[in-house]
Amino acid sequence: MIVMENFSDTSNSFLYCGLAVWIFQTLLYIVALVKRKNDLADIGWPFGFVIVGIVACIWRGTTPDPDWSSQYTILAFVSLWGLRLGTYLFTRNWSKPEDWRYAKWREEWGRNVYWRSYLQVFLLQGILMLIIASPVVLVFASPIDFQEHHYMRWSVSVLFAVSVVLWLLGFFFEAVGDYQLAQFKKDPANKGKVMRYGVWQYTRHPNYFGEASMWWGIFLLSCVSAHGVIDILLRAIGPATITFLLLRVSGVTMLESKYKGNKEYEDYQKRTSAFIPLPTKKGAV
Repeated sequence: MIVMENFSDTSNSFLYCGLAVWIFQTLLYIVALVKRKNDLADIGWPFGFVIVGIVACIWRGTTPDPDWSSQYTILAFVSLWGLRLGTYLFTRNWSKPEDWRYAKWREEWGRNVYWRSYLQVFLLQGILMLIIASPVVLVFASPIDFQEHHYMRWSVSVLFAVSVVLWLLGFFFEAVGDYQLAQFKKDPANKGKVMRYGVWQYTRHPNYFGEASMWWGIFLLSCVSAHGVIDILLRAIGPATITFLLLRVSGVTMLESKYKGNKEYEDYQKRTSAFIPLPTKKGAV
């Protein structure tokens, strides 16, 4: 049995966050229709999490607020990540042609592109957003009163520190990786070449590793207020989902299929870790 002080507050919080996400994704879909550019879903992705964090913060029902430090640290983390990444994607992609992945789906879907785009891109993304952001919603909906659990303060302080370090590590790899790649692409001499310098020499996907690390950091921080093992496992679904997506669905696997047959990239694959940063293998450029 899941022990929660206010199940009603938790369900209402998810309901209001879900409604906000649905409105946001629908509006984004309408803009995508006008621009014939479904990859606007990627631009909207990080902004959607900021919306979830704000709505979760505003809607706390009757639950008291004894756990403000972890709550507002998580809100700050989500907002900083979402606004930075969203701004970066907007400035990079807004004026460009539709991303090749979405263009391929548009061609495959034919006449069904309108309803399939709404359901399989924008609404599905909204559902995934809520699942991944579950630690954010739960940390606001079901905090724990440390005045009644004073014996937990030491372990909480350690968990808080570890989670912050993990999040900062992830933010560093994602932000620096994005910046270095942008600078690399600005140089015409690098056209057609593989980026394998800076943080990219330690992992082929520093941005994906960074994003996963940040969500695991948020998860750990949300566990400060978890009510038992089952509650912790429920909160772990979020970071586990984003890690799976980044590794096996829309991230590493899909992106690397684009470079199949590219000899330079194949060499890069042999010498550089796919995800977790590791030293480059001997003989790498």
